Amino acid sequence: MSGPGLSAPRLCVSALSGGGGKTLLSLGLARALRGRGLTVKTFKKGPDYIDAAWLGLASGLPATNLDPFFLSASALRDLFARSLKAVHVPGRETLALLEGNRGLFDGLDVAGSCSTAELARILACPVLFSLDCTKMTRTAAALVQGLLAFEPGLHFCGVVLNQVGSARHEGIVRRAIEAHTDLPVLGALPRLEGNPLPERHMGIASSGHWLAEDAEARLERMAALMRGHLDLDAVLAAACAAPPLSLDTLETPEPQTRTEVISGTAAAPSDVTPVPPKLCPPVSGAGSEVRPRIGYVRDAAFWFYYAENLLALEDAGAELLELRLVSDDADDGPEQDARWQSLDGLWLGGGFPEDCGPELSRSPRLPLIVRLAQQGLPVYAECGGFMLLSEGIERDKAFWPMCGLFPVRASFCPRPQGLGYLAGRVVADNPFFPVGLELRGHEFHYSRCRWQGEAPAPALALSRGQGMGLMGTPPHKGDGLTRWRVWAAYAHIFAPAVPCWAPNFVSAARQYRKEKELCASR
Repeated sequence: MSGPGLSAPRLCVSALSGGGGKTLLSLGLARALRGRGLTVKTFKKGPDYIDAAWLGLASGLPATNLDPFFLSASALRDLFARSLKAVHVPGRETLALLEGNRGLFDGLDVAGSCSTAELARILACPVLFSLDCTKMTRTAAALVQGLLAFEPGLHFCGVVLNQVGSARHEGIVRRAIEAHTDLPVLGALPRLEGNPLPERHMGIASSGHWLAEDAEARLERMAALMRGHLDLDAVLAAACAAPPLSLDTLETPEPQTRTEVISGTAAAPSDVTPVPPKLCPPVSGAGSEVRPRIGYVRDAAFWFYYAENLLALEDAGAELLELRLVSDDADDGPEQDARWQSLDGLWLGGGFPEDCGPELSRSPRLPLIVRLAQQGLPVYAECGGFMLLSEGIERDKAFWPMCGLFPVRASFCPRPQGLGYLAGRVVADNPFFPVGLELRGHEFHYSRCRWQGEAPAPALALSRGQGMGLMGTPPHKGDGLTRWRVWAAYAHIFAPAVPCWAPNFVSAARQYRKEKELCASR
């Protein structure tokens, strides 16, 4: 990792589509190369918690998310370089392994904006392609030819045949690709009797933040599969052949100015005075003030937290406290009680609260959350966190009461109600974002809002995404509810793309702490 730019072995694993084998290949490679003594730093293209968590487990280091929808090219290169340098051990090779999402060229529009291919170009990252060869022989060569010629500026370093039915099948496909293209075949993975990864919804399953009871055994089997069917030496050589990555002058990312991939503008509800678009204000240092305590719930129900978001809060001056709502007796002792009582701010992340409805509904800490919110505690709730603050969760004809801060029920559905990128304008006062801010985020939820009365005006008027559906009068597609110092929405944010979020959260928590101390002194 030296030179005028960043010299680091790196690979981007992609496929023709979702379900094309890139996750199996990425996880197996990460674990197999780690077993060779390399430091493997994994990255996931796109907003993603579950795949990223599995990648982190496979490599032994937290994965980092990278996405052109949120960050400019220079900011992406900066985050990539900083992430690699943070884990680099002198004298030990560090390899960057990036797993793409969907198909290689799939993006927001026909131009492929924000695709894996765009990210691979930005990072000058060689592409290792997983090709599903199910019921296919010579046609595989035509597909590879098309990939090589489709877009300029990409470097393909090899192809891995996937779902190969027999030695004869492999031989025909391999010879066809070698005869008609110059892309080397670096391995062939056999058709497996069962999926080595547990499935849930539209991606990998998880059992809370523990992922799966047999996760380590599954990863070891995937690594063994790679060692037995891939030319790992050739894969490493391809990664090491990546050119130095030119790094731009470091800059504060301002993705809100990049509007070319968002169609339309956010319409403000009729009862909100329109305001011009606003960027996040400059971020100032934390100073020497006392560090306010911001708790975040991480347990079987809530564990969707980007490491970059946690780091942003710490950099802004917060002391982070890990909390539980769903826990065993060993986790739920005096230390947890003390943490909850000492809070200056609370972050309720996403996850699968619908899987823990009865346990959450019985939690004695739900009334505490309500009481703290009424007292002015800053509470930031994303997706599953919003569901916790609703009147309750409905699923399979059952209803589990929750905090009841907002007059809405989260009704669970068999299909996604919001999936993908989300964008809009902040239109309601709150402690976390300035009114007028053009906000980018993402959503992934199977629940929809069932309002108990008229749907209120949204805090975020959407130009992209589903959010909470139609809100306000007249109705506009929106997301986000506010009350006291509480923000609750389906939207997830990525802190490097919203640099004002963490300082504002910490500032609100510090103000709450001062108010507590003032009341205690009287």
